[in-house]
Amino acid sequence: MLDTRINAARRLAARADARLTGAIADFFLAEEARLDEQTRLTLGRVLSGVVQGIELEIRRHAARMLTGRGAEARAEQLLTGHDDVVRRLSRAGLLRDRLLIDELLAQVRCDLIAARLAPSAATPEQASLLVRLAEVDDGVVAAAARALLSAETRRRAAAEQGGVVTGILPAERHHQLVWWVAAAIREAQVAAGGEDGGVDRAIVEAAQRNLAAHDEGQRPEAAAVRLAAAIDARPHEVGELLIETLGDRRLLLFIAVLGRAVDLDFEGARTIVLEPEGDRLWLALRAAGLDRAAIARIALALADADPRRDIEAFADDLDAIVAVSAEAARSALAPLTLHHDLRLAIAALTREAMR
Repeated sequence: MLDTRINAARRLAARADARLTGAIADFFLAEEARLDEQTRLTLGRVLSGVVQGIELEIRRHAARMLTGRGAEARAEQLLTGHDDVVRRLSRAGLLRDRLLIDELLAQVRCDLIAARLAPSAATPEQASLLVRLAEVDDGVVAAAARALLSAETRRRAAAEQGGVVTGILPAERHHQLVWWVAAAIREAQVAAGGEDGGVDRAIVEAAQRNLAAHDEGQRPEAAAVRLAAAIDARPHEVGELLIETLGDRRLLLFIAVLGRAVDLDFEGARTIVLEPEGDRLWLALRAAGLDRAAIARIALALADADPRRDIEAFADDLDAIVAVSAEAARSALAPLTLHHDLRLAIAALTREAMR
């Protein structure tokens, strides 16, 4: 009994120390790095939903396999003996993964900004941009537009239901998370009933099945890139198309069209669009050949939808922005045109050098 009390006291002391460490880190966090409450809550819901979606699929399929092999008791244990996988992965520090959080945070911010964009003052008989594109005679454009509509609808429905979320991660991030979840499920099963080769095989097969079914091409981001490529806007068409995408609240298509216009991949273009300062975004718009009026309209639309942006500072800088030539802007953006994995490696080296 005494040993139990001592061990409990030590655990409480460790928790108190961890809370203090967290409080200190939170207190000294720079204001510009702090998440607003809505973004924080939405990110937490999406992160939990993604983990729980993978967990549910692995548990269900592994339990079916165990039942088919006559191990009904272990199957029942797998389905009903839920440990908190999200909390376990969080305690292990795995959910602090930079690339995972970067992807989910970018998705959350895109969704929040898109929802706040002011719709264009279209006439009542005019359908939205995507609906019109889905009905054009060009079959490639129409199919790509329908795919984006479908992908956005699926993600929106998952968000509104507030439950499990599936298929929103790029392949590498999804692969990583599936095996983390599988390991957490197995750990709980070993703790409950000891090691069992049959359970292990079922969990592995269920994880592999989940990976085989994952298609990152069905993500709205991928669909937006395909649509931008299908439209293939000419240089003189890019400005009006970008403005129309914002008026239709299609931020992902805005990002994809901009990226194609200045030779950036989707992730690179999304990064600069979401930056509250906007400096690299204005360079990208100049590199795409946009004039003063088009840049001002885009800046105003984004500022209205993203409270982090300073529209007054933009107004003060507008003359200097327009004075930058398209060639100079493209040169300044050259590092962003590097391969995505090379950019990540360069960023990792830079972070290490700054420590």
